[in-house]
Order: sequence, then structure tokens, then C-alpha cells
Amino acid sequence: MIDAQNENPMLRRLIERWREDQGGTYQSWFLWEERIKNFRSIRRGLQAVTAEIERGEFGNLYRGSSLETVVASIAEQRQIFKGADHAFLWKPKLRIPDIYESADNQKAFGRFLSTCLCCQSDQALIDAIHILHHHGIKGLGPAVANLLYFLHPTRTPPFNTAIVAGYNQITGGNVKLGRWPDYVAMRSGILELNQQYHDLFSNDLGAIAGFLFDVGKGRYPVIPQEDNATALQRFKLELAKVHEDSAASVKALKLAQESDHTHTSVQGWLRDLGHALGFSVWIASNDRKRQYGETVLGTGCLSSLPTALANSDAAEAIGLIDVLWLETTGDVIAAFEVEHSTSIYSGIVRMLDLAMSLPERAHLPLFLVAPDTREEDVRKQINRPAFGKIDALNLRFIAYGDLSSNREAISRFGTGMKAIEALARVL
Repeated sequence: MIDAQNENPMLRRLIERWREDQGGTYQSWFLWEERIKNFRSIRRGLQAVTAEIERGEFGNLYRGSSLETVVASIAEQRQIFKGADHAFLWKPKLRIPDIYESADNQKAFGRFLSTCLCCQSDQALIDAIHILHHHGIKGLGPAVANLLYFLHPTRTPPFNTAIVAGYNQITGGNVKLGRWPDYVAMRSGILELNQQYHDLFSNDLGAIAGFLFDVGKGRYPVIPQEDNATALQRFKLELAKVHEDSAASVKALKLAQESDHTHTSVQGWLRDLGHALGFSVWIASNDRKRQYGETVLGTGCLSSLPTALANSDAAEAIGLIDVLWLETTGDVIAAFEVEHSTSIYSGIVRMLDLAMSLPERAHLPLFLVAPDTREEDVRKQINRPAFGKIDALNLRFIAYGDLSSNREAISRFGTGMKAIEALARVL
């Protein structure tokens, strides 16, 4: 295992290289500005899951359930969570995970989530894990930690095959997949490792989990066992060659960055249009400093939410919506989520979160703005049973093409919400 008192120079060099690697999870996922937007919405989604279980309304299917909505929004979080939904899919031949046919197991799972939602200490989380493990629910293993990470990112690391492989390789451990005791032991080791190299990682355990994921995927050379100058030099040379093999990863990252750029451009269109129509504009709090034209996206926009909104329970959710138009009274008049290339799950979940947070604004216009080619995909997703609550919302679709070709005319001749509502398509 890692000696907390004696730092491994080769491991430090490996972590430094990982931070610089354009195709690694640090640059492509952990620093991704969209990453943190889902945390609150996933929490609210899990609250809905526990409430349905408590009321006996969850049902016996994963497909179309509130749990599917939450897990799908996690699974779209780029590399590290790809396939996160597999653990929750019903496998009829194995009859796992047994939270769909067994009412008792389903209630135990609901109590576990409810407890973890309210935990205020590490020990409370560990106790909740031990209780769930004691129930012995078939097929419900440490993959559940991927849910816990979004509830307590500084306390619980994610869990998957690659992370386990990376952890075992770095520490010399022997953690097994599918066992809660092994996850608890690995968590302790991850916290120790994170503290030892705290200057290179983060309080958010997603960083070290991403590092272990990349190591487990074989992205980097194995650290040699010999502790001498020759081994260190050989390792440095092998590590320096990593960038030569990462062309495909870098290309994918560039495409993702181009996607973010387009996302920013559409936010800028909506910002300028809102101002032209006489509204105050709010840009998502983690997007305001993005470069747009010769300035940044937040130029001319509200620097803080109106007092009534800032003091509400919805403040965090409202602050992360891509674009908001507000009246002079401080009331939100319209909300926009721009969905360029990722799954629309995240945008829909945030819209639901906003609507649930502002029940008095049940008919608030909510717009999903996406490429013209994505309209059919949006409609298919909206019609999934998991989004049944959408029917009660005033949710509409705006195509990039329509927005692009009409925004100047609306800016010059439009007033209020009439023109933008005429542009939108009912879902």
C-alpha cells in the first residue's frame, strides 16, 4: 500500500502528466464546466425516487421510472460514468437487481437513499452502507456509489471496473468488484492517497477517481517496482510517449470543446435577444466568464439573482439554468436550456428541478434549444414515461435554425414574449 509518509516520485510524475494530458479525464471531464450543473438536479431526482418508494408508487420497472431519469443523467457525464445505468437495468434471467420484484428490498433501497441524502458525516454514510449491505439485496452492489458521489462528492468516490483496476495497480491493493466491504476499504485508501497528493488532486473525489479510471484503462505505463534512478528514468521516457498515442482522445476533446463553443454562441444569441426585448438576463453562474465575441458571456447580465430568488430554496437550481429572462420585478419570465450534442436528460432534469422549485410559476415558459436535427430525439425523450411530469409544464422546443434566422428581426421589431413563443414548437 501507499506509505503516507514517503512520497513516490514516479507516482507524483504520473499524476502531473495526467493533469496535463488533454485526452485524460482531468482535462476532458473534471474541468468540464457542464460537469457540476447536474449535482443539484440529481439530488432532487433522488429525492423524488425515495418519495415514490415511500408512497408505494415506484412500481416494478426500471424503464420509465424516476430512477432511470436520474441514472441516465449520470451516465451522460462523459467517460468515467459511461455505462453507469447497467447496474440498475433489470436482468430477468438473473432476477437482479432485486429492487423491482421485492417490495422489502425496494423499501430498504429507498431508506438507504433517504439516509444518504441527509447524512452530515462520513460515519453516517458508512453506517448506511453497512445497513444496505446487511440486507443482501441481490445485484445491488457498490455501483450505487455512483449515486452517492453526486450527493457527497467530497466523501464518496465513484466506483467502476476501471477505477478498481487503477486503485489496485497504484496501491498494490486487492479490491474486488461487487462487494461493499471492498468499496469501503478502497474509499479509505483513496482518501489517504488524495490527502497525500492533495496539491495535485481536489477535495472533490471525482478528480482522483478520474485519475484511477485512466490508470485502470491502461492509458499510462505501469509504475515500476524498483525504486532506483534507472527505473525512474525509464518510466519518465515511457510516460513522455503517452501523448503520441492520444490523438483519438485529443480529437474527441476538441470536438467536445467545439460543442461547448457552439453552446456558448447560442447562449449569446439568447442573451442579446433578451436584452433587445427589454428583459434582464441571467447567464448560468458557471458560464458567465466564457469568452463570447470580444468580451465574456456575462457582459451586461445580472451579476446576482434578485433577492427573492437568491433567498429561495430554488436559488442554486435557478443559477445553473443556461439563460433566464427576468422582468424588472425580478420574476423569471422564461428559461432556456441549450442542448447542443449531449443527451437532453440533463436539460430536462434541470427544467423539472426549476419547475418543482417554483410551483407558483406552473406555466412559466421553458424552452429546450437544440440543433434542428435533434428535434425528433427531443420528442422521443419527452414522451418517455420517466418524464410524465413534463405534461404539466409549459415546455417547448426551439431549433437553432429558426433562432438564427429570426433573432435579428425579433430584436428589431419584437416585444415581450410573443415573438419567441411563436418561434417555439410545442412538445
